[in-house]
Amino acid sequence: MARNKRVQDREEKQEEIIHAARALFLNEGYDATSINRIAIEVQVAPNTIYWYFKNKDELLVSILNAELTKHLNAYMLQPTQDPTERLIWVVDQLQLANRLVSTVHARLKFSTELREWHEQFHLLVEGLLRLELQKLGMANDQIETKVKIAVFTIEGLLAHQLSEQEKRAICAALVSTS
Repeated sequence: MARNKRVQDREEKQEEIIHAARALFLNEGYDATSINRIAIEVQVAPNTIYWYFKNKDELLVSILNAELTKHLNAYMLQPTQDPTERLIWVVDQLQLANRLVSTVHARLKFSTELREWHEQFHLLVEGLLRLELQKLGMANDQIETKVKIAVFTIEGLLAHQLSEQEKRAICAALVSTS
């Protein structure tokens, strides 16, 4: 019997599913996007999605990991050494994926996969922020408090639309050593 489709390796198909699901989650929302809808977009049977991901939350974690890797690499390559600009860049990147961020927060109490991912994400981001503040010469006894304030403030910036000037002033205050 002749084949209708070309043979596709597992990683390539997994990436195709992740790409389609990411677009749907961002455009239509996580709750509004069914596995069926993702399967239609990728042109596979719905049960094929489950060969790659045990559930929709695991698929979301894969999307989040891909986003994190992409943005972490870009963060490390930022040409500016100005910590305010670097922080604004981080907030801007999170705002681009705000629908994913909101979904993670909304599903934390329902999903072990997302809760574990969220905890690891915070450890990573807080570690990066500590390094930035240490490089600025902030006193060690102030760093932990500043990190917690920054995390809560960034989450607030994502929840509330502010002008660019207000966002810049807030980010500058977060990295201020005085």
